Amino acid sequence: MCQTVTLRSPAVQESISLFMAYVHTSVNQASEKYQRNEKRYNYTTPKSFLQQITLYRNLLEKSRAQLQHKMNRLDSGLQKLQTTAAQVEDLQAKLASQEAELTLKNQNIEALLAKIGLQTERVRNKREAADVEAQKVSVIQAEVSVKQKDCENDLAKAEPSLTAATAALDTLNKMNLTELKAFPNPSVAVINVAAAVMVLLAPRGRVPKDRSWKAARAFMGKVDDFLQALVSYDKEHIPESCLTVVKKEYLRKPEFNPDLVRTKSTAAAGLCAWTINIVKYYEIYCEVIPKRHALSQANAELETATAKLLSVQKKLADLDANVQSLTAQFERATAEKISCQEEVARTNQTIELANRLVKGLESEKERWSQATVQYEKQQKTLCGDVLLTSAFVSYMGYFTRQYRVELLNNSWIPFLQSQKVSVPLTDGLDPILMLTDDATVAAWHNQGLPNDRMSTENAAILTTSERWPLIIDPQQQGIKWIRKRLGSELRVVQLGQKGYLDVIERALTCGETVLIENLPEKVDPLLEPLLGRNTINRGRYIQIGGKLCEYNSNFQLILHTKLANPHFPPELQAQTTLINFTVTPVGLEEQLLGQVVSRERPDLEALKMELTTQQNHFKIELKRLEDDLLSRLSAACGNFLGDISLVEQLENTKTTAAHIQYKVVEARENETKINEARELYRPAAERASLLFFIISDLSKINPMYQYSLKTFNSVFNKAMERAEWDEDVRTRVHTLAEAITYYVFLYTCQGLFERDKLTFLSHTAFQILLKQDLIDAEEFDFLLRFPVEASKHSPVSFLSPYSWGAIKTISTMENFSGLDRDMESSPKRWRKVVESSCPEKERLPQDWKNKSSLQKLIILRALRPDRMTYSLRNFVEENMGTKYVDAARLEFEKLFEESGPSTPVFFILSPGVDPLKDVEKLGLKLGFSIDQGTLHNVSLGQGQEEVAERALRNASELGHWVILQNVHLVACWLPSLDSLLETAAVDSHPNYRVFITGEPASSPEKHVIPRGILEDAIKITNEPPTGMNASLHAALNNFSQDTLDLCSREQEFNSMFFSLCFFHACVTERRKFGSQGWNHNYPISTGDLTISANILYNYLEANSKSMQVPWEDLCFLFGEIMYGGHITDDWDRRLCKTYLQEFMHPKMFEGELSLCPGFLAPPFMDYTGYHSYIDEHLPSENPTLYGLHPNAELDCLTVTSDSLLRTLLELQPQDSSRGEGAAQSSEERVKSVIEDILERLPDEYNMAEMLTKATERSPYVLVCLQECERMNLLLAEIRKSLIELDLGLKGDLTISSSMETLQSSLFSDSVPDSWARLAYPSTKTLAQWFGDLMISCRELDTWTQDFVFPAVVWLPGLFNPQSFLTAVLQSIARKNQWPLDKMTLTVDVTKKTKDDFGHPPREGAYIHGLFMEGARWDTQAGIISEAVLRDLSPAMPVLYVRAVPAEEQELEGTYECPVYRTKQRGSTYVWTLQLRTKQPPAKWIVAGVALLLSV
Repeated sequence: MCQTVTLRSPAVQESISLFMAYVHTSVNQASEKYQRNEKRYNYTTPKSFLQQITLYRNLLEKSRAQLQHKMNRLDSGLQKLQTTAAQVEDLQAKLASQEAELTLKNQNIEALLAKIGLQTERVRNKREAADVEAQKVSVIQAEVSVKQKDCENDLAKAEPSLTAATAALDTLNKMNLTELKAFPNPSVAVINVAAAVMVLLAPRGRVPKDRSWKAARAFMGKVDDFLQALVSYDKEHIPESCLTVVKKEYLRKPEFNPDLVRTKSTAAAGLCAWTINIVKYYEIYCEVIPKRHALSQANAELETATAKLLSVQKKLADLDANVQSLTAQFERATAEKISCQEEVARTNQTIELANRLVKGLESEKERWSQATVQYEKQQKTLCGDVLLTSAFVSYMGYFTRQYRVELLNNSWIPFLQSQKVSVPLTDGLDPILMLTDDATVAAWHNQGLPNDRMSTENAAILTTSERWPLIIDPQQQGIKWIRKRLGSELRVVQLGQKGYLDVIERALTCGETVLIENLPEKVDPLLEPLLGRNTINRGRYIQIGGKLCEYNSNFQLILHTKLANPHFPPELQAQTTLINFTVTPVGLEEQLLGQVVSRERPDLEALKMELTTQQNHFKIELKRLEDDLLSRLSAACGNFLGDISLVEQLENTKTTAAHIQYKVVEARENETKINEARELYRPAAERASLLFFIISDLSKINPMYQYSLKTFNSVFNKAMERAEWDEDVRTRVHTLAEAITYYVFLYTCQGLFERDKLTFLSHTAFQILLKQDLIDAEEFDFLLRFPVEASKHSPVSFLSPYSWGAIKTISTMENFSGLDRDMESSPKRWRKVVESSCPEKERLPQDWKNKSSLQKLIILRALRPDRMTYSLRNFVEENMGTKYVDAARLEFEKLFEESGPSTPVFFILSPGVDPLKDVEKLGLKLGFSIDQGTLHNVSLGQGQEEVAERALRNASELGHWVILQNVHLVACWLPSLDSLLETAAVDSHPNYRVFITGEPASSPEKHVIPRGILEDAIKITNEPPTGMNASLHAALNNFSQDTLDLCSREQEFNSMFFSLCFFHACVTERRKFGSQGWNHNYPISTGDLTISANILYNYLEANSKSMQVPWEDLCFLFGEIMYGGHITDDWDRRLCKTYLQEFMHPKMFEGELSLCPGFLAPPFMDYTGYHSYIDEHLPSENPTLYGLHPNAELDCLTVTSDSLLRTLLELQPQDSSRGEGAAQSSEERVKSVIEDILERLPDEYNMAEMLTKATERSPYVLVCLQECERMNLLLAEIRKSLIELDLGLKGDLTISSSMETLQSSLFSDSVPDSWARLAYPSTKTLAQWFGDLMISCRELDTWTQDFVFPAVVWLPGLFNPQSFLTAVLQSIARKNQWPLDKMTLTVDVTKKTKDDFGHPPREGAYIHGLFMEGARWDTQAGIISEAVLRDLSPAMPVLYVRAVPAEEQELEGTYECPVYRTKQRGSTYVWTLQLRTKQPPAKWIVAGVALLLSV
């Protein structure tokens, strides 16, 4: 790499190589930290490293070329400016010469003008004479024209006669003439015709005297000659004698008519017509002859006049030619003069422009000179600047802002500066300015890029990266910008979309840009060659899907995913540049501020937008003008001042730039004023931004809780619409913030389970108060972590050792100093608070009542942890208002109004609730039902996918409703459904709606419903009402009066039926008490109840004759098969049977059976009577309804409270995405924990030495050795893992996933899984667990000193207490030679504590450290007794455990009590001990009484 880039020295090359390697490893470490804190996976691979090298080489070459180009332009521009002044003197000399030449040209023009004047006068005179002659000619021409026209008219009249004569001749031919000639004695008419013709044709006008037929025939002679004579007859010269005879003797005769003659002879008719017409013609012609003479005379006169006129005109033309010649000379002279004038003007103008240019660009000259110096400096630091920038582009894309700043400023720059031969680097380098400029960034902002630093960096990386960019864009902000930026040039596809490969292939060939949106975590292998740019044939082709495609080097690919936190494989991350476009709090706040101001002050926001766009435009325009100025200056050749248009353009550019600069200053002033006005609305935007990130975090509680920015914006806008108006801006803004908070709360809560609503509310309240600095962050952190340890004893009777330990810890804090002393000195006042049924509403004693609500929460968590949920509710009410804690559910009809074609409704299912009833009810009201074909209900399962797809497509077109039930059952199809819902909503019918139901997964790992479906949907939870009353009603609601009427034995059936319903309600509701209710959670359903009712009916009917009730059979069927079929735990099975034995009892028929305290089994009633009986007689909800002690509820509430507060802790941001420095404090906290544990951690046991010491291998010694081995494994793992993590945090080791998990556990004060696997089950915090571990080690130290059996064994401290108790059995069995399988343990509860025993018993063992849950041990009476309120798990005295033969064990009056490791019970079962009781064992069974080794 270094060889391909020209660098200054090998030493610098080495520094660059070291830096690149350091960047790669530092990014690895940052990625590990990123994964720990943000749970985001960012991989680096060898390919990433090689890409960094390639990018560096290419970027350096490109940057060098650009920098050189800029320098060349500046140098050229400066040079041109420097030479401009020198050119002015030459121009002035040239101007003097041009002015002299202009004077001479003016003189020549004046002489020419005089000549032209004389010649023009002569031409004028001659032209007048010519005009006179022309007038004469004109008059003669007019006369000739008239005469000629007259002649022509007369001739025109003769023309028909001539035509008729000719036509008559045409009728003659040789045959008809011969025929005529052959007539021997024709008629008179024929003879007259022949005679007339003879007269006309008479030679020389001598009229023949003989004009008889005979003479005529002779005259005709040869027919051809005769015909020819007729044709060639001289019609213009008929002799007067001939004419007179013809007219007088023939033409006047009536029979001389062609039509009459035609009857005799055709030829004669033709001759007749010819004669008539020839005579007519001649007569007209004779009239024309005098007129022709007159015309000839006129023509002669015209010719003479015309000749005279031509002579005059010739002379005139000669004179004109002379004048034109002179005029042409004048014009040439004038043009030369004008040209000379223009030259003078141009030279003047050029001199003026040159002076103006030099003066005008004076500031540019100075600025360009400074820029040249700056560019020269940049040339020296270019190598380092590009090195840092290429690393930034290669690796920073996926990191959030905090990690980017940390890597750049705290790692990379210090490393570069610390090298022996440091790589030159610009101080305070901004990588963005190396990749782009202000004008480009301004254009991006105009195109819709969010105006925050993170987005600008992302855009710069996207446009520079040589790998395909892959943008993580859950809020769709990046894709919006890309679409607007590229416009119609962009080709958008989705994987799996029909024909998407064809689009990519076309784009490959044409060199277009393709955007693949909504990319899943696993990409189609078909695209592998494209992602890796695996070209063939010297980069000309690429293979996609087995098809060879031409590869155009202009082709660009952009990948996009909506996934908020995708886990892309390393190979995909190596082929692409991941860019995190996830919205940032700052960016979102700015966007929301814009929306608030748009609504509240549209004028202000419009002006702001206009100003922003204008400012961006100014930046772009100034850059363009500057480039244009430099380009024109550098491109100008030679004496460029001669190019006036260029100089003017340069001046215009400068003027425009100056104007824009003025506008920029003006706009900035206006912007400042606008921003001041806008800032008034910032609290509302700040609150909205905070709320968006709060609801986004809810997915950490349950992955069903997904929300998109689009849906949030919708809620945000509606909240502003509904907010109460106020003229005062500050009041209005406060109202807006409250309205936004409340409507976001309502929208979010409708989709939350009841158990999570208080968590959400508390989280919201705390975050708002933290943002406003109204609560102390350290105190808040203490409340959530509550790092307290139990005290050995409590000096005040009303507090447990744990509570007192908490008070002691709290008292060490500054604001709580003296709390412990006040409690000891005023116990009565504090007792009142502690023993109150609602301590959260009590005022604290003395000055503590003045503490803040958060400080009061801390104190209450110590005193009454069971009331923390109520205390948090009060806290929310106090700080946010009553409406938040008393908010009622919105009606479905109201929620429906918020839905739309692109906003489906998603019902998150709960057992026992049918949410679709609301949909069907509203559908009927609005005209949508299955019967009408407008509601399509698809219950999803195998093979139903196509049905659902078809229904969705049809419904989107026709405006129907679609219900998709149980989408969680078709996990593989859900990504397709996600895409289909999106596409079906586009251009769909406005009435189209989709309703979806799905169950939440049992764990986040099993979650299958895509984020896209959930975040765009209106989520609704419908949970069944809880409590015995609601459950008992619900159980009865599965039946009707008809059910009760079925059985012939009505009284027995009804009574037993009610008991069965009570039993069902009891076993289902008991689940809420956790492990004290049931060891395991069982899927008991209403199906079990309905089948059991059928069994009851059948068995009673079967025994109707004997009238017996088969109690045992029914109890067996219900307890072992119907309900017991679900139960896997023996102790739970015992509980189930006990309930049945209590509820299914003959006493019920006598009205003496109490189903629970204060609730007798009802007498015989009808169906509605039972419902009424429940409402009237069932006591209010409390644990005694189920046979449990009231402490069970306190315990349940404590667990709920601890869980809620732990969830709140997990929701707190661990990095600075929402607060600076938090990530660092996280690491410091973990390092502190590591140091503390390693300092206190004991050494491992020397097993070899102990084996030497342990000469006798008794069961107890073996147990001790086993415990030491187990402890060694645990201690070794703790030490090893902590040391590795410490090295990892220091940067000496690469942090692995196991180290990340360990760090997360240490941070959250929980026991790491890798330690817990080697230890025993525990529910304690890490601090408490490690304290127990230290006690265990001390116990083992004492035991292993001489292997002397301890006086009292701390049973909870053993890894395997079963092994120890078995050792007790073995030891006594060996001593007494008893068979081990016939032995059992018996226990005697002493009245003493551990310290009262100095040595072990002769047989068996003393054990301590056990606690009783569900009851207490009455030490004085030596029996199990009712628990004391709020003493949830009282400690047991020392127990004496020994072995006896099984048949000797006394079981009468004892309770078979299970022993468990932890409160979770279940799989932590240890042993069973028989404890004495005066009460029936059934009481303790249903009370869930057990012994625990750890509380």
